[in-house]
Order: sequence, then C-alpha cells, then structure tokens
Amino acid sequence: MRSVLSTRIFAAERLTASRLDRVSRAGFEAAQIFADRRCFDYRNPSQIDELRNWFADSTLELDSLRAPAHSDLSGGRGGPETRIRITNRDKAERIRSTDELKRVLEVADRMPFARLILPFGAEEEDYDPHQIDAAFNALDELLVFSRGLDVEILLANQPSEMGSASKLELFLSMTHLPFGYAFDVSAAARSSAAEQRPVDQFETMREKTRSIIAADATEDAERVLPFVNEGGAVDWDSLRDQIGEHPRKPDLVLDAEPGDAEQPLDAARESFDRLEEHLYG
Repeated sequence: MRSVLSTRIFAAERLTASRLDRVSRAGFEAAQIFADRRCFDYRNPSQIDELRNWFADSTLELDSLRAPAHSDLSGGRGGPETRIRITNRDKAERIRSTDELKRVLEVADRMPFARLILPFGAEEEDYDPHQIDAAFNALDELLVFSRGLDVEILLANQPSEMGSASKLELFLSMTHLPFGYAFDVSAAARSSAAEQRPVDQFETMREKTRSIIAADATEDAERVLPFVNEGGAVDWDSLRDQIGEHPRKPDLVLDAEPGDAEQPLDAARESFDRLEEHLYG
C-alpha cells in the first residue's frame, strides 16, 4: 500500500511543479491529481507538459486523476450546462459530459497515469431507473476509449441515492461492465441512501474496491483531514476491521480540503500517518 495524496489539498490554486515537489518532500509516495480546471486544466498542454517533465525526474508517482464535476474554469459557476454527469437522461448533455471525460482521459497521451476515479452521477441525485441506461451508454463508450490509453476507470460512490453503494452494485449487475470501485469514505458518510453507515456501504462495495478515498466529513465542510480536524462524522473504528483486512490492501488516498491548517501538507502528513496506524496498526 502506498501513501497517496490528492492535490485537492491545494484547493483552487493552480497545480505547479513546485507544489508537487512539496508533496514529495512531505513524504508521500504518489499523487492523485484533482482535475478541477481551476487546479489542473486538463485542456492546457503547457500545464500537462510542465507536470509530466517534473514527474519524469521525481520519485513521486502519478497514481491517478479524479474526474472533475464541472467543465469550466470557475468550479461550476458557469452554470448548470458545465456539470459533468454520465447519468444525465438528456442525450445531448450526456454526450457533452462523455466527450469532456474523454478530454480528461487524453491526458494519458502526454502524461501517463494508471487510473481515473469517476464519481457515479451527481451529489444529492435521486435514483431513476432510466438513468441506468444513460450511464451504461456513457460508460460503455468510455471503457473502450480508456482501454486504448491503458487507463483503468474506477467508479466512486456519491453522497446521493443514485450514487450509493447499492445502486452501484445494481448498475454493474445489470450491465455486466467490468469496473472496479474507489470507495469514498466522506461521500458514504454524507449519503442520503438507505444504507447510511459507511461500514455498510463498504461491505457492499468491498469485493470490487481497488482504492480507498479517505476524508472525514463535518456539518460545515464536506471533506476534512481525518484525526486532525475536530467534529468528524466518520466512525473510523467501525471501518477498521473491514478495511484493514481487505485481501488486496487497496491504496489509501488522502483526498481532503486544506481547511484552516496553517501548514496544510504538514497536517496532511500527520493525518495520513494517524489514519494508516488506526486502520492497519
């Protein structure tokens, strides 16, 4: 198991080689790039090349990209038409979202990465059986496209009924698409689905889980550093046995916002070490 940090820790700052160098010096072995265009503009060849050249000379590995929720440069403030959602029943909007995700995957042509973490649907999205067909059409196309680039797509749960663990399992059982999972702990803690507890959602996703996306959740913030921020909603004790005894020992990806930490990377390193000790002993 490697120590992986998501570049979400830099929030809306532009991801540069110097920031990646700080991640490496903080002792992390790999990075997951948060492909929000405010941070990492996957349409910008110069930024991709800058980071590719840095990774080529660094011991820090590029683990994966996390798919963006919006296609604009302002974090979704460009309007609802910028939302990326593969479960959209509107064919034109779904095609637009699929094409945008292909642009993200095409980064692998210039800067190779192994996995794309793709949240299933949108936050607070109700379940609609017709959206199963919509998601199938998008993901079947993305599967073929990603294989040509040697990228594995992992579906991540969302804090919604549509993106819950049970609906992900239903989707794969109906479509027989060969996707694995990235289990998002914070999303599970904020889920509105019937299986509220993260431990129950993890049990549903456990067999196909290839990556653990680790962050805590509070009433005021969606993703905070575990064991560093107070008031976290995740019961890490209940997850300890299931995650710690997972036969594949998935990579642990710390994917949290910086919060009010004066030294975010120091706080992230402390959070990861305490979380790893708690889950794996």
